[in-house]
Amino acid sequence: MKCLLIASESAEILFHWTDQEFQQNVQEKYRSSQEEGEGLPAFEDIISTLFAPIIISCGTMVYRQGDSYTSFTTENNHIYVLCQFDECLYIAVNGDGEEKEDDLRRKLYVMRKITEVMFGMVTLSGSLLRKELRPQDTEQRVRLWKHLQSLLDTYNYLRENDQSFLVEAVERLIHPTLCEQCIEFLERRLVQQINSSSQVERAGEEVLHTFILVHTKLLAFYSSRTASTLNTSDLLTLIIMAQNMYPSNVELDEPSPEVQDAESTSGSGPESFYTPEPSPSSRDSSSSAEQPARGSTPVFEFVDPDIQMAEDSLHTLEISPPDPSTPRRVFLELKDGQLPMVPHSMYCLPLWPGITLVLLTKVPNIQLTRSVYSFLEDFTKLEKCLNEGQAGSGAARGQLNMHNTRSKLDKFIRDLGPNELQCVQLLNVWTEFKNRAFTRGGSGFNKDLIPLCKSMKTQLCSLYRQRFLTESGSADGPRCLSPALQERAQTMVQEKLMDWKDFLLVKSKRNITMVSYLEEFPGLVHFIWVDRSSGQIIAPSLSITERTTSELGKGPVAHYIKSKVWGLVRTTRQYLRKGYSTVTLRDGDFYFCYFLWFENENGYRLEAGDIPILPDDSLPIGMLGYDYYRKLLRYYGKNHQGEAVKCYELLTVHLGVIPTEIILQHCRQLASKLWEPSRNPLL
Repeated sequence: MKCLLIASESAEILFHWTDQEFQQNVQEKYRSSQEEGEGLPAFEDIISTLFAPIIISCGTMVYRQGDSYTSFTTENNHIYVLCQFDECLYIAVNGDGEEKEDDLRRKLYVMRKITEVMFGMVTLSGSLLRKELRPQDTEQRVRLWKHLQSLLDTYNYLRENDQSFLVEAVERLIHPTLCEQCIEFLERRLVQQINSSSQVERAGEEVLHTFILVHTKLLAFYSSRTASTLNTSDLLTLIIMAQNMYPSNVELDEPSPEVQDAESTSGSGPESFYTPEPSPSSRDSSSSAEQPARGSTPVFEFVDPDIQMAEDSLHTLEISPPDPSTPRRVFLELKDGQLPMVPHSMYCLPLWPGITLVLLTKVPNIQLTRSVYSFLEDFTKLEKCLNEGQAGSGAARGQLNMHNTRSKLDKFIRDLGPNELQCVQLLNVWTEFKNRAFTRGGSGFNKDLIPLCKSMKTQLCSLYRQRFLTESGSADGPRCLSPALQERAQTMVQEKLMDWKDFLLVKSKRNITMVSYLEEFPGLVHFIWVDRSSGQIIAPSLSITERTTSELGKGPVAHYIKSKVWGLVRTTRQYLRKGYSTVTLRDGDFYFCYFLWFENENGYRLEAGDIPILPDDSLPIGMLGYDYYRKLLRYYGKNHQGEAVKCYELLTVHLGVIPTEIILQHCRQLASKLWEPSRNPLL
């Protein structure tokens, strides 16, 4: 009983996603109210009728009282969570008790993040976002909605089955030697060869970032020296998109003893080793290509039928396979969020099932993004001041310096050229704004300018849409790396990893095992260590199938411990929201610990400060939909000026029979042991 939708201010449904149970429940209720013999309308119309009162009510409260509700629960215990993002209302519903308010709010923020990465600054304008989410062509709209629904299904699946998406941090494969070799290969061969190729082959694009994924784990990541750091939120979103394009839930054959031996010691760090087998013959390659896909035999074969249902729901929508040579336009942050939604092209090239090469390239005319965002900020600030009643020269000169904006915008429009229709429309609105604000006969800076501020923002976003969204999908085809250049890149990486691919697929399933920790930490069942400064996670694997076993066993035992870990993460978020940085809990046969602390660059632990207390309906704690930890680091860093502050988290699960003082000693030693691998940078 789950639903998520995006609605406009006029109560029009721009997008919806529902599970089968919710759809059947709504249709049955609607059918019972229909007259005999009357047909059932389209499900989209039913959804629109069902949610219209809620959307209108929310809009009325905002208009009349300047406030609205963020969540409510109905008499039948259905939970509704609402979030207003710019001019659109996002609504999430749960009626089966599997999700709480925080889960639904998190899902809404992730959906918002996905739309931002797909559409960029167009999301700042409700009318333009409507054009993207509801194209006039019905077939195009159905295809887009299926793609968005599939992305949401992929996220839901990963959140319930992958620890990196549970805590919203990136997991890398722990094999320093191979990772270092791959990073060097990406830098000195792959990126250099692509960027040094002809302008015709590159179509003016330049590779800024490239990384190799093994399932959802990073094998290697390289950024060019001219590129800004790719933040964790964007990277996690790109992994969702890559997983959606090429689902990698492929059950592996039983690994050879050599692979098992190497894999079982790989968690111990630099001393791990592996001697690859010779490259497979054509017969071996053909047999490996015939392995069953994810829909036939899932990796996570826990007994609980709800887990199986969630896994099956990932494949309810059949979408034609993507063309690897056609890039996707994505919009990413630069300079630590100072310049959001900058256009890039994303190339997702499959190497083998479960292993993918991703290229992120800089598109031409990126400077236009900086200018548009700067002007949008100016008009947003002016609109806010006018709404708060700050009028006159104080709003114009003292706070916003609109005269400086005027000269820059005049030059910006001149440089665009007068021939394009969008430039003409922008010039017309800007001319009207200047006549009202700057001329003697105009009204000056008062509330009469608010509609023109909105119009200016719409025109700027429309220009951005035309340059980076509409043109990229024009009939002439998008400007992108040539298919031959992409094929060369794909072949180069395949040749580099040919002898390692089987090992990597096994390694991704059991990246770190508890074997190397049990002797030093007896009674330790599981742990999750997160470096929130770089967005990295280190945790033993919890992926257990019926064909393999581990320290946790398999079947119900593994699922029971997994459910405890997932519950612990949700509980610690509740305490962190209340200002607690240390939590210890005893639950039956287990003892749980959670610690959040800060260190300087040399690993010296800093004095614990007060953690901000947040309301229950605050933004979700995580790094995907909203980067809570970046805000926390800025808050804590105010008292440590000129010092690089790092933030870490540690969650542990011990057997309850272990004495408390031993558990706390384990936590200190484990944090120190895990600190060293983190010095090997992820990005």
